[in-house]
Amino acid sequence: MRLKYKTTMNYNDIFKGVKSASAALLKLSEKEVNALLLAVADAAVEQQASILAANEEDLSRLSPDDPRYDRLRLTPARIEAIASDMRKVASLPSPLGRVLKESVLPNGLHLTRVAVPFGVIGVIYEARPNVSFDVFALCMKAGSACVLKGGSDAEMSNKAIVAVIHSVLDRLGIDKQVVALLPVEREATQALLSARGFVDLIIPRGSSRLINYVRSNATIPVIETGAGVCHTYFDASGDLAMGAAIVNNAKTRRVSVCNALDCLLMHSSRLGDLAALCAPLQQSNVVIYADEKAYNSLAGSYPAALLQPATEESFGTEFLSYAMAVKTVDTADEAIAHIAAYGSGHSECVVTADEAVANMFTLLVDAACVYVNAPTSFTDGAQFGLGAEIGISTQKLHARGPMALEEIVTYKWIIKGNGQVRPC
Repeated sequence: MRLKYKTTMNYNDIFKGVKSASAALLKLSEKEVNALLLAVADAAVEQQASILAANEEDLSRLSPDDPRYDRLRLTPARIEAIASDMRKVASLPSPLGRVLKESVLPNGLHLTRVAVPFGVIGVIYEARPNVSFDVFALCMKAGSACVLKGGSDAEMSNKAIVAVIHSVLDRLGIDKQVVALLPVEREATQALLSARGFVDLIIPRGSSRLINYVRSNATIPVIETGAGVCHTYFDASGDLAMGAAIVNNAKTRRVSVCNALDCLLMHSSRLGDLAALCAPLQQSNVVIYADEKAYNSLAGSYPAALLQPATEESFGTEFLSYAMAVKTVDTADEAIAHIAAYGSGHSECVVTADEAVANMFTLLVDAACVYVNAPTSFTDGAQFGLGAEIGISTQKLHARGPMALEEIVTYKWIIKGNGQVRPC
């Protein structure tokens, strides 16, 4: 049975508790934080039965054909991977206390710019229960408390995960309020978005609809993450075998994630190779929405039941399913222009043997991650060697790309003097 929270809940009491608990985190040594993360990683594996049972309850309310189903699903292997990511975070150097800049002024004042925690980070996310563990691990290592606001799809999973985290915090004598899980009701979201003075930063992770809502309604700073409309441009000089492997991996590895391929841009001179380029996609029953030239090239070679004419809505769509668009272009400039018009600033790829084209693509494509001859599926904090990530930032202020430890701290100036005073 799903328990409902009373709508009369005083959310400010929760936020005050988290804010108070965040100050105590500054007193923990790096060794103590690492021990906490390792203990939670072990507990996640040891107590996976309760997590998986809760996850099954959430899954029972979704059709396996729903794109959210794969994002929501936890398995023993996925829990092991989550635990491995937490252990990786524990092994990384602390981002706190790093001297980012240092100088001595002519008057003798000694200035240092030092990395410090944000304090309290709120994360709003949808059917991604793994985010609960990821956010906890990164925030703890970066010295911040966290407020989690998951969606109703993952309600029971998130409760089970936070219960495991709280049990470890209790055992280690650390205030449980450093991690708070809000109820799923919408008023909890609005309360979080307006928690000025308690929450220092909001990070939405999910659909463009969620991100737009947070951006429009938050009264505290927001870093946008998640929505990814990703392209691969197959250039006139692209290697066919390499391109087929890249396209297949980018599209089918996990279709429900933000780095999955949504649109293949095909140079018109290579349309004769399009059927071979797309052939591996048939094994996963990928539906292709092709423009007229690409459609004619694929007709008779790609299964008719999986081939559809593209419409204007086919471009700029984040499919999050076994579907993608194909657009024919005559030049690299045209491919870059298409990405500028329809991309989301997440991850873009070019398959080319022409160094000039590669250099132009990396220079002109405006995205957080730009790939040459490698699939967009690599956009991931763990794959970048950063440990777990809190999301992929698609904006340009503060952080861009995978947001790991170094991206979820801020800084302050420390000025040391010897009695200097400023002249009038």
